[in-house]
Amino acid sequence: MSIQIENLTKKFGTFTAVDQLSLTVNDGELLALLGPSGCGKTTLLRMIAGLENPDQGTIKFQENENQVIENRIGFVFQHYALFRHMTVFENVAFGLKVKPRSIRPSKEEIKTKVFDLLKMVQLDWAVNRLPSELSGGQRQRVALARALAIEPKVLLLDEPFGALDAKVRKELRRWLRHLHDELKITSVFVTHDQEEALEVSDRIVIMNQGKILQQGTPEEVYAHPANPFVFNFLGNVNLFHGRIENGEANQVGFVRPHDISLELTPNGLDRFEAVVDRVFSIGNLTRVELKLTESGRFVDSEITKETFDKLQIKTGDKVFIKLNKIKVFQADQNQPEYSI
Repeated sequence: MSIQIENLTKKFGTFTAVDQLSLTVNDGELLALLGPSGCGKTTLLRMIAGLENPDQGTIKFQENENQVIENRIGFVFQHYALFRHMTVFENVAFGLKVKPRSIRPSKEEIKTKVFDLLKMVQLDWAVNRLPSELSGGQRQRVALARALAIEPKVLLLDEPFGALDAKVRKELRRWLRHLHDELKITSVFVTHDQEEALEVSDRIVIMNQGKILQQGTPEEVYAHPANPFVFNFLGNVNLFHGRIENGEANQVGFVRPHDISLELTPNGLDRFEAVVDRVFSIGNLTRVELKLTESGRFVDSEITKETFDKLQIKTGDKVFIKLNKIKVFQADQNQPEYSI
């Protein structure tokens, strides 16, 4: 099922949460709505779910180009929203049991379906447990099984892993991707976690101030950001100001830390002298914080531990940095640092 959104607007008093937004979610794709807090992504998701009414615009669910059908939506909240007094089985079965009698499955059919779902989310052993007896990651899988029980045409997830620790989030991201590849349900999930969006989704929609700034595959938006905000939001960046005119820089160069290499001698004119300020080693990567000699600005470089060991540099040492890949935008004097 595809979702067609046209000119959608939602206001809360004088605040415009979603501003004349149009978007198509393709049949069977896993789409991420990514942006900072307050950008409108959750409001958009809630309007797709029917939990908020738009002030303007339309949302249509289509099986094909010619047929608009009644939507059937599964929703997974950040904080699980499980019934605390119900067992895992009863939570997953709830949506089936409250269906109108004419279309309600039999008790045996419900039992079979619930057990199949719990097996799929690897929780069939917890059928008689209460939510309080499960970990956060397990509870979120129960919530997902409950959403899938009604056989949704569209699955919506509002920061589904935001309440979990980093290790569990990573495990569930991988699990969700595999599950989606198996079920092929049209899915939209909200996140402010750039790594999560880049790792899980087929397509990313980057939002700010109620508008879409860019959309594309993870590779497209990361490698070819449309503007400074997108570049800055999708990971750590370093800023270099250039072409000074009338005392002001009219261009800003953005360089990711892994695109800055370090040398012990100035092997070319395009090197910048700097002093090592701090060093952090994490696994196979080493982050080197540097202070530029000329401007006094700080930049970060990420190099492999092998390269770092060869350089044998330490705090206070002088080095020369080379910018291997730089993206240039016109400077915005109102937002010189492009801060989020």
